[in-house]
Amino acid sequence: MNVHETSVAEALRRWRIIPVIVIEDPKNAPNVAASLMAGGLPIAEITLRTKSALEALKRIKGEQPEMFAGCGTVLNVAQAKEAKAAGAEFVISPGFSRAVVDYCLEHELPVFPGVATATEIEAVLETGLSLMKLWPIETLGGIQFLELLQGPFGGVQFNPSGGVTATTFERYLAVKNVTAVGGSWMAPSDWINGRQFDRITEAVRQTVTRVTALAQRAGTASNFARPFGAREIRLTP
Repeated sequence: MNVHETSVAEALRRWRIIPVIVIEDPKNAPNVAASLMAGGLPIAEITLRTKSALEALKRIKGEQPEMFAGCGTVLNVAQAKEAKAAGAEFVISPGFSRAVVDYCLEHELPVFPGVATATEIEAVLETGLSLMKLWPIETLGGIQFLELLQGPFGGVQFNPSGGVTATTFERYLAVKNVTAVGGSWMAPSDWINGRQFDRITEAVRQTVTRVTALAQRAGTASNFARPFGAREIRLTP
């Protein structure tokens, strides 16, 4: 695993939450990023589910450079190239494309491919990666599925998403093979479109408070990031 991959994995271990963001109007992107950071999460997955996603990422990197922003829903190499050109600091895919993973590794762009079966996990392991997106987790079986995977895949860590909510995320974070979880509950599209940025900040703040409390109960509070640690993570060797 290269230096940049290690740094992003460390970011996920510290923050433990990846806000999954769908942006239709790129003009809202810098405010969304500012709202996330104000709440204590300087990380975001900008999904390629809208035509404006890449422009939104560019605006975030230009106006909120402290935000640790990457691209989600990357389905092919062409999109991976576009994500990299737009300034993505990591790539997340819903499934496993060997071509996408090979491109990202070749260009030192951290990548977290999606898996849903044991066969896919084995295929990803052959690339040298051991941190994967598990999607859609609720459909796959939720926490019970994650616990079953601990047996044959003891060295694998997951970022489950797909149905994780404000009600369930703490239960997922308590599972030992979960590094972080992804979800849209902190910044749903209707809040973004309605420019309810204060509401986003408050939802993020509540989530961060609960993650911190979970870490304290587990005796790992020192691993949780300070609110504005994106630049520090980015430079960590």
